[in-house]
Amino acid sequence: QVQLVESGGGLVQAGGSLRLSCAASGRTFSSYTMGWFRQAPGKEREFVAAISWGGGRTSYADSVKGRFTISRDNAKNTVYLQMNSLKPEDAAVYYCAADAFGSSYSRIASYDYWGQGTQVTVSS
Repeated sequence: QVQLVESGGGLVQAGGSLRLSCAASGRTFSSYTMGWFRQAPGKEREFVAAISWGGGRTSYADSVKGRFTISRDNAKNTVYLQMNSLKPEDAAVYYCAADAFGSSYSRIASYDYWGQGTQVTVSS
C-alpha cells in the first residue's frame, strides 16, 4: 500500500516556474515507477511524465518536453516535477501516481495508487 500526497501547486505567471513534490508513504516506494498526470476542467486526465524505480529512465509527454523535468529521491520517498516556462495551457490539477510493475509509463490504468492532486494555475 502506498499513499501519495502532492504539494507545490499554486498561481504563477506565464513563463514562470513551479516545482511539484509528491511524498509517498510505505517502505516499497523505491520499487515503484512514478508518474505525473494532469487534468484540466472539462478534459480527460493526461500523462505528463514518468520515472523508473531507479530514476534511470524518464518519459515525457510531447507537450512538456524540454520544459518539465521529473526526478525522484528514494531516500526521501519523494518524486518531483520541475515545471519551467509555464504556459496557460499547463493549468490543471496535477496528480502523482505509483505503478508497481512499470508496464506502461503513459497509461493511466497501469498505475495502482494516486494522490489527491494539487492545483496549478497559470495566468497569461
